[in-house]
Amino acid sequence: MKSTLILLGLLAVARLSSAQKTIVSQEEMQAIYQEVKTPHKYGLVLTPDKKTDLMDCPSIYKDGKTWYMTYIVFDGQGYETWLAESSDLLTWKILGKQMSKQDDGKWDAKQRAGYNALIDTQWGGSYKLHRFNRKYWMSYFGGSTAGYEPEPLSIGMAFNTKKPTKPMEWQRLNEPVLGDTDTDVRWWENRHKLFKSYVIEDTERNTGHRFIMYYNAVGDSLANNKPTRWYERIGMAVSDDMINWSRYGKDPVVHHPVGITGDPMIQKINDTWVMFYFGAFWKDRNGAFNRFAASKDLIHWTDWEGENLVESSESFDKQYAHKSFVLKHESTVYHYYCAVDSAGNRGIALATSKDLGKSKLQFKN
Repeated sequence: MKSTLILLGLLAVARLSSAQKTIVSQEEMQAIYQEVKTPHKYGLVLTPDKKTDLMDCPSIYKDGKTWYMTYIVFDGQGYETWLAESSDLLTWKILGKQMSKQDDGKWDAKQRAGYNALIDTQWGGSYKLHRFNRKYWMSYFGGSTAGYEPEPLSIGMAFNTKKPTKPMEWQRLNEPVLGDTDTDVRWWENRHKLFKSYVIEDTERNTGHRFIMYYNAVGDSLANNKPTRWYERIGMAVSDDMINWSRYGKDPVVHHPVGITGDPMIQKINDTWVMFYFGAFWKDRNGAFNRFAASKDLIHWTDWEGENLVESSESFDKQYAHKSFVLKHESTVYHYYCAVDSAGNRGIALATSKDLGKSKLQFKN
């Protein structure tokens, strides 16, 4: 009996120790906040040529000495994927489209909103765009109906065998890799809208798989078929070949009681993974804003409970300041985000850890 109690005690300690390893301490969370905070708003770095166009969701990588930004544009009918370049991370030149809408009868004919996959995740690292199976990859949400985020929206994968620094059309898989009719759809993503995804390589195989996709979707408030609108959460899917994906876990990995928790982007700072994401329409916070969570294993996430990283404070982001891409280059942190003014103009803005002056770029009225 005594030996059994000792064994049970040891097992309990082992389970507790294992659980503790997945928790990021408040001291670590505070240190991450101090490292990534960007109190200086540089301003707009990209604005649309037409007032009807809405820019959104930047993804940034480096090739040689040049930086590239993939972003999406809603033109009043649907989303397309565009490319821009910069030599200094401040001044950006639009190059052209990488995924265009087409009347081709495909499942994604009217919506093609892309996000580069396999960007180097090391904080302050190369930000190189890595290949797998001799291909560059991009995840995207797509749909066959025109309009602003119409149901259904699914997640697809696109690839490019050539250097992706030119405005060329990417090839797309014939079918979505995650959809609202899949047999493994979870309760939190059952409202027919799967949105932004972000794919990284997990060399340590924390999930038992090589690749992880974080994505956000609309679903029920609970697993009881309650109709809801502003419940959006971040979950995981895994793959070993970038083509076949399966959902990981039954519940979202980062979420809040109400509103939106979405648009994940991942960096690794020392031995801790950091997920930058945006929140909106929460009970205790107004508008839309950017925040972060942290993890030791890419599965269990500790949410930051302090101040927002970016929130509305200027005329160009008066309505919303959200949807981040955060990187560190030569001791400066660059926090790109989607800025929406009071008139609904939507462009790409930048906040930094150092005062770099002010952008002269303005929305066209």
